[in-house]
Amino acid sequence: MSVLAQLLSAVRDGGVEVVDLTAPLSERTPILKLPEPFANTTPFRLREISRYDDRGPAWYWNDFEAGEHVGTHFDAPVHWVTGRDGEDVAQVPPGRLVAPAVVLDASARAATDPDFLLEIEHVRDWEAEHGPLPDGGWLLYRTGWDARAGDQDAFLNADDTGPHTPGISPECARWLAEETRLVGLGVETVGTDAGAAHGFEPPFPCHSYFLGAGKYGLTQLRNLDRLPARGAVLLASPLPIVGGSGSPARVLALVER
Repeated sequence: MSVLAQLLSAVRDGGVEVVDLTAPLSERTPILKLPEPFANTTPFRLREISRYDDRGPAWYWNDFEAGEHVGTHFDAPVHWVTGRDGEDVAQVPPGRLVAPAVVLDASARAATDPDFLLEIEHVRDWEAEHGPLPDGGWLLYRTGWDARAGDQDAFLNADDTGPHTPGISPECARWLAEETRLVGLGVETVGTDAGAAHGFEPPFPCHSYFLGAGKYGLTQLRNLDRLPARGAVLLASPLPIVGGSGSPARVLALVER
């Protein structure tokens, strides 16, 4: 039996589970809110074209409007000034969209401190228990934040000082982007950076370092609690938007049971 036939058989009989890491995309999907004078993205909207009526008696379809970085989405290098000469989302090699993934679970820390930042020592501790970060793979950073995804205010968790959501310290972001062989970073929050990252040096270090290194980001993931610490295979499928800085994506994980 071929390798692909074995995979299909395993999916069919439950030996391999397909876990959907994608948040539903609708008008209620939380979106990033930047302060003035910065421009903001368009939220997701559907506009009906016809629904089994005089506009089209046998079919239902819609137009939709949305920003590239709405909902579960993929960040391409060109999204950030440090990666401005890098790939747009249509130029990402397909082979890089299928890769091993590991899950680092900081949900207990984030539950008591919404501004929790992952440090290099936390990653080293994880490696001591689970082995090295995957060569050419994804680090999926679990914080439990997907539980807030049904409520824009709770998801952004902002007050007069700005958003308060967990993330990664500048030192750790640089180290992960430049000193490891990861292909990308996936998170449950609205962006790959912490809510307070506008005040970091550099600002938004995950964007700056990862995209500047030609690596990728995935945001607003869910169901990371259903994945093992290591051993999953991640499939990311952004739209190949020519010139696009990113795209809403369907993100799946294959998990051997």
